[in-house]
Amino acid sequence: MFAAPGPTVPDIAFTGPSTLLRGRLRVASLTNQDALSDALLPMISPLEMTLFLLLASVVGVVVFRYLNLPPMLGYLTVGIVVGPHAFGIVPDSVGAQNLAEFGVVFLMFSIGLEFSLAKLRSMRRLVFGLGLLQVLGTVAVAVSVGLVLERWVHISWQGSVALGGALAMSSTAIVSKMLAERLEIETEHGRNIFGVLLFQDLAVVPLLIIISALGGNSDDLMKALGIASIKIVIALSLLLIVGQKFMTRWFNVVARRRSQELFVLNLLLVTLGAAFITDRFGLSLALGAFIAGMLIAETPYRHQVEEDIKPFRDVLLGLFFVTTGMLLNPRVIWTHPLVVLAFLIGPLLLKAVMITGLARLFGATPGVAMRTGIGLAQAGEFGFVLLNLILDKHLVDATFLQAILAAMLLSMLAAPFLIQNADRIVLRLSSTEWMMQSLQMTRIATQSLKQTGHVIICGYGRAGQNLARMLEHEGLSYVALDLDPDRVAAAAAAGESVVFGDAGRRESLLAAGIHRAATVAITYANTPSALRVLHNIHELEPTLPVIVRTVDDSDLEKLLAAGATEVIPEIVEGSLMLASHTLVVMGVPMRRVVRRVEELRDERYSLLRGYFHGADDVDDDDGHEQVRLQSVPVDEKADAVGRTLEELGLFDLGVEVTAIRRHGIRGVEPDPSTKLRASDIVVLRGLPEALAEAEERLSRHRRAGAAAA
Repeated sequence: MFAAPGPTVPDIAFTGPSTLLRGRLRVASLTNQDALSDALLPMISPLEMTLFLLLASVVGVVVFRYLNLPPMLGYLTVGIVVGPHAFGIVPDSVGAQNLAEFGVVFLMFSIGLEFSLAKLRSMRRLVFGLGLLQVLGTVAVAVSVGLVLERWVHISWQGSVALGGALAMSSTAIVSKMLAERLEIETEHGRNIFGVLLFQDLAVVPLLIIISALGGNSDDLMKALGIASIKIVIALSLLLIVGQKFMTRWFNVVARRRSQELFVLNLLLVTLGAAFITDRFGLSLALGAFIAGMLIAETPYRHQVEEDIKPFRDVLLGLFFVTTGMLLNPRVIWTHPLVVLAFLIGPLLLKAVMITGLARLFGATPGVAMRTGIGLAQAGEFGFVLLNLILDKHLVDATFLQAILAAMLLSMLAAPFLIQNADRIVLRLSSTEWMMQSLQMTRIATQSLKQTGHVIICGYGRAGQNLARMLEHEGLSYVALDLDPDRVAAAAAAGESVVFGDAGRRESLLAAGIHRAATVAITYANTPSALRVLHNIHELEPTLPVIVRTVDDSDLEKLLAAGATEVIPEIVEGSLMLASHTLVVMGVPMRRVVRRVEELRDERYSLLRGYFHGADDVDDDDGHEQVRLQSVPVDEKADAVGRTLEELGLFDLGVEVTAIRRHGIRGVEPDPSTKLRASDIVVLRGLPEALAEAEERLSRHRRAGAAAA
């Protein structure tokens, strides 16, 4: 069925799974390099290659963002286009692929920061139950299919076992990044997926030993597996037990030196050091980085670490996806399209169906089980490592492996689309999903049914809980939506008004009573998710005030343009508090400090500009007049009745009309063309002198002749 293998490729020694790089390089060489790529190799310097990859990545991500597609698809597409097998613009580069591998390391470290040791212990049933059954089940299905197709493809049972192990792997990099961007790591299906991914990382070493035995002498198989198990226990004990006691003390020592440079260097040392330990014990680099992240999550430095690691993670992970795309040889797809299509659709469907069934056995609802299966259906990076060993042991024909490699890479390309549309797929395939979601919406609606004029809190982390307590102290009602089932269960048991729900879904906002709500507060600092919530709110209630929390001002304009009423950057508030305390310590009078902070807030937050003046309010010692708010009722005999705000010339006085209250309904920031009616209450903002003049214009009565006319 397949052509004879091409020219023999020189062997590359394989020393351990560390080297996802070695597996990727070797599998890339399964396909013949054309002369153009070989000719370009000595002509392109490392700097030129890096600059070109950066340029191509920027262009690719911009195009895919413009098309509302995941950025990682842009990286993968760039790799396919510029790689050695398509146009041959950039030849294979050992340095680039070696560097790109660290992208996965830093990604898993960041994900580890979101976990804790207690959470990992609670997931042991998923890791060693669902994960183990998934790997064994995939191998069993591969062997069964191999036995059925043996007479057509000439594959032995040993080759089927080896291929089953390779196809059992899923893409940690793609799935982790997609779940993080969609805020689904803490969901039930997110935990199922991570439990299986963690076991797959652990399973790489035993699979390597088994595949080696299948291709040679199997007498020492049990001995090799026993030694590998001992190494795994030693590595995990060293990191989890010794590292837990050591990490906080060591970070305290480094932090006391008060050097940002030292802190970042120490962070890199800890991350790569943990990866090195697991690598030396035959495990994956990513597993060590994940454990390091979990250990640091137990320290007070978690949030600082998360910010410092982002630049390394995002850049290197993008490079990883580019180099992954460079492995795909389009000519293989052109030569054997039906075979590649079969290996693309077959494993995707088989893995999705099998994992869905296993998840159901572990108590997941049909919708959660199907989302778990869809998230893990694609191939993974460590499958390349296992394919390399399969080639070395001559278990499967090399040309046959070319088609499998192409199908694996295409499944990784399809993964972002599948995960993005998982909800739609589940709703179409599951007859009970509509009922489950209806029950969830009913629980949300029940919580908010008797409430009106309440606040919808999106996210019930620390910021959301602090906001809820302040609202309770003021006697104001709220409904909080959160996706962490443990947090929701604990808070609901304590009697707090929080329910499980995705604030990014229109149905959740409707069930939370968005048409009756007074405002919405988005308390998590995640711009993509906040934009999704703002989009739905704008379609449902375009005039509803929305307060959004961010880390800094970088996405300010984007959020305001999407409909945010106010954006609260943590860094601005922190700097204001820092400045106010510093001024007080330096002897500046408290009244003046408060005024300075109010001025800065007035410039920054439109909703906080000005205040209503009271009898006990006095101006500062330096005679500075403060911006005030003033309510002016419009009498039915006033000359302002029937005239627009623009005609009254209030804006020429330097006065701003912040709101008009009419029949008990408050309209914020009215248009200059708005006509005033009798009994309106106009809320003005400005300096005292200008406010007095504006009040005189609004209160001036019509002359008798004009009234008669």
